[in-house]
Amino acid sequence: MDLTLDRSYETCRRMQRRHDPTYYWATRRLPAEIRPATHALYGYVRTADEIVDGPRRPASAEARRAALDAWERELERGLAAGRSPNPVVGALVDAGRRHRLPLEELRTYMRSMRIDCAPVRIETWPELESYMDGSAGSVGRIMASLLGVPERHHAGYGQLGRAFQLANFIRDVREDAGLDRVYLPAEDRARFGVGEGDLSGAHASPELRALLAHEVRRARALFAASEPAIAAAPGSVRSGVRFAVGIYLRVLVRVERIDFDVLGRRAGVRAWQVPGAALGALRR
Repeated sequence: MDLTLDRSYETCRRMQRRHDPTYYWATRRLPAEIRPATHALYGYVRTADEIVDGPRRPASAEARRAALDAWERELERGLAAGRSPNPVVGALVDAGRRHRLPLEELRTYMRSMRIDCAPVRIETWPELESYMDGSAGSVGRIMASLLGVPERHHAGYGQLGRAFQLANFIRDVREDAGLDRVYLPAEDRARFGVGEGDLSGAHASPELRALLAHEVRRARALFAASEPAIAAAPGSVRSGVRFAVGIYLRVLVRVERIDFDVLGRRAGVRAWQVPGAALGALRR
């Protein structure tokens, strides 16, 4: 690897460590030869996320979509040329070539990012599944290829990505409502009698708690269904995958322990809980 590429990968590594330390330490559990590609993939999707949600994001939905279009074109030019002056794109182009990654999946990812440029109202569970397939399932399938998972199990990693994403939506109800985004499907909210005003109160109502219990069951079902794909991963990467799964399962456990009151109490995993997730991954 030449010095320019080395610096490009280092840029992506620093991005991941700064913005998502939990995922960074999960990445550290992977074999050294695939960590740089994981950092590069993270750098690309994180940049798209910053365009949509970052503190310096463009002011309007139209400007954010235009910036996403430009970011996607930057990757297309890099793939066509085999290199890019942009360090993040340059690292990802190199990683895609070295590991034969299905980077066309990122078109699906960008589709979901464009949805987030404006207020979001998800109507049905299939619509939410489609959104999550782009926002997380696409990345899961790319990672499956990088991890050396047999191709017949790649879809299972898309399912695992959707499980991660749903856990995030359950945890972040208040934050998402503050961004004018409601990912919990309208059909489910109607079924449990949850109005939009219930998503930003001081505490979760009984109706919202019942809805979140329903969504937690869905998330657990997605994790369970992805287990054969996790088991099919090479032994050298399996503990890293299980580490990430353990973190997200702890989010669901925390939500259950606070009686689904994600509005009144913190539902995220604390730093002191991360070693426990690592130990659980090793035991499994």
